[in-house]
Amino acid sequence: MVSKTEEEQLNRLENQVDNGGGGAWEYLSLLIKLKIRRSDKVLKYGVPILNDHKKRSALGPEEWTLYEQVCIAAMDCHQLDLSKDCIKVLKKKFPGSRRVGRLEAMFLEAKGLWSEAEEAYTSLLEDNQFDQVVHKRRVAMAKAQGNLSGAIELLNKYLEIFMADHEAWRELAETYVSLQMYKQAAFCYEELILAQPTVPLYHLAYADVLYTIGGLENLQAAKKYYAAAIDLTGGKNVRALFGMCLCASAIGHLAKGRNKEDKESLELQTLSAVALEKDYKQTSPSKLPLVSSCLRSLKVPL
Repeated sequence: MVSKTEEEQLNRLENQVDNGGGGAWEYLSLLIKLKIRRSDKVLKYGVPILNDHKKRSALGPEEWTLYEQVCIAAMDCHQLDLSKDCIKVLKKKFPGSRRVGRLEAMFLEAKGLWSEAEEAYTSLLEDNQFDQVVHKRRVAMAKAQGNLSGAIELLNKYLEIFMADHEAWRELAETYVSLQMYKQAAFCYEELILAQPTVPLYHLAYADVLYTIGGLENLQAAKKYYAAAIDLTGGKNVRALFGMCLCASAIGHLAKGRNKEDKESLELQTLSAVALEKDYKQTSPSKLPLVSSCLRSLKVPL
């Protein structure tokens, strides 16, 4: 995850390069470090460096890193001839390299040669089953073909080996949600919250899933996770505040006659509604009447 400081540095450098202030390689290096693929920018500033022998030679060993970066960017932008040229250069420099082998498999994938690409990736995994990049490329390829059940199977196999990969857990959860497999998605978010309890996004997503599943027990749990998301964001997460209002309203309907549940839900609902109206009044006053009307439909005392 890119920090705010890193994002500011990247945007500053990008603005500098875009306005002819130099620093193209510094910018491209930062993209690599932060694992960000701004492919159009990579081609715009990377290709001229590769075409200039003096500039290219000045990079030293990083020349080959730039070739790889440009190769992948060219695939993203479907400039396959450029990708092919980069692979030729790298293959000549590093014959038998697994890293170049991955690029060749990605090239097949970019051309839509799914079977050939799958064979290439499978061969690479036979040599090294711990190659995370190859595992992830197979998942991406399954998704590109619309095979979400296949992507889920591959992600589960990947997580058996790399259990601490939070991004993979999140991708699996989101894939389950897209297939309306909410109980499976809930399990993934539970794993994420256990691993990173201070990330509000995971609490919020888990609460959404629990609310969608429904039932008094799940709604009460969802309320707690919406509250956690609100707390972790200093009361500024609009989605969590809306979620709290919806959740508390649903609990109110299901828990009639249970004074404790009624009272607690009503208090949280009212506090969330007040915070929502305050936020919209400051940031988007034209939408405040719509928000107020929505809250009244939930029978929130304002």
